[in-house]
Amino acid sequence: VFSKIFSHEALESYLPKIQLVIKDTLRAWSSNPESINVYHEAQKLTFRMAIRVLLGFRIPEEELSRLFEVYQQFVENVFSLPVDLPFSGYRRGIRARETLQKGLEKAIQEKLQNTQGKDYADALDILIESGKEHGKELTMQELKDGTLELIFAAYATTASASTSLIMQLLKHPRVLEKLREELRSKGILHNGCICEGSLRLDNINGLFYLDCVIKEVLRLFTPISGGYRTVLQTFELDGFQIPKGWSVMYSIRDTHDTAPVFKDVDVFDPERFGQGRSEDKDGRFHYLPFGGGVRTCLGKHLAKLFLKALAIELASTSRFELATRTFPKITLVPVVHPVDGLKVKFFGLDSNQNEILTETDAMLGATV
Repeated sequence: VFSKIFSHEALESYLPKIQLVIKDTLRAWSSNPESINVYHEAQKLTFRMAIRVLLGFRIPEEELSRLFEVYQQFVENVFSLPVDLPFSGYRRGIRARETLQKGLEKAIQEKLQNTQGKDYADALDILIESGKEHGKELTMQELKDGTLELIFAAYATTASASTSLIMQLLKHPRVLEKLREELRSKGILHNGCICEGSLRLDNINGLFYLDCVIKEVLRLFTPISGGYRTVLQTFELDGFQIPKGWSVMYSIRDTHDTAPVFKDVDVFDPERFGQGRSEDKDGRFHYLPFGGGVRTCLGKHLAKLFLKALAIELASTSRFELATRTFPKITLVPVVHPVDGLKVKFFGLDSNQNEILTETDAMLGATV
């Protein structure tokens, strides 16, 4: 099922909707007279992308904002100690999950009843159809669980990587300008505007420097620290025997920090993935922001597409600057993010762009 949800054809159909959500968000950021907390706003953005694009829910903005707050409560308490006492984090998490499930059930029911005006199959459509193909109509509980899983997968790590991307573009204006040069050379950016119809999946995949930038963001600021695997066969490592059946943890961050293929590991240098160096190709498991092996992250292509679409919009239509005197420190828990969320002031777009972007909500309502 997930291979269909994240297939090339599915990503192609998601792309225009992802662009609309990102454009609408950047317009809101630019119209805010104050600086914004990028990490918090990136969480809202990825949640909105999951709801509007992946799930195709036509939830009013006010209700969407309320669901986002409830979802945050759920995520903040999901790893609490399982102590079921009044006012405990565990109890708050359970309540948030129940409220969330009710909201999702309402959205699913409305979606099942209203199939008019859809011009693409979203992830939830594919999930429902896959159940029918296998002769098993999914229950409402299964649909709610699948929906929550898709939101969870698209949310925290993508928000973390989006924030890291914006911070690195602020720190390295030369990288931002080189991105703009690539967009101009490929006929995507012209006179400060994205050329209509130029952002197709194949075109984006052909942006080599953009790919290097996203790879370097994910190398230096991998959202999660590592993963777990079950030992299938007893083996020896550095003189220690690891028995079959044990659970082992591998560290993505330590691997990136110590892998000998990477030179100057603390330096943000997209060129390391350029054709002349290709540092990620010198070893099988030196670069693994999405894990490795058969259990690699299924949503990695969607995450990279979202980050690329965001980078293109930032390079093409936005002007932004750090709102604090210095860049914040980074904390690694629960995912990588700046301790103050990263305060950034976004500035208004030119009149042409504003004219286009004010239609975004109407377009989303008609097509998503």
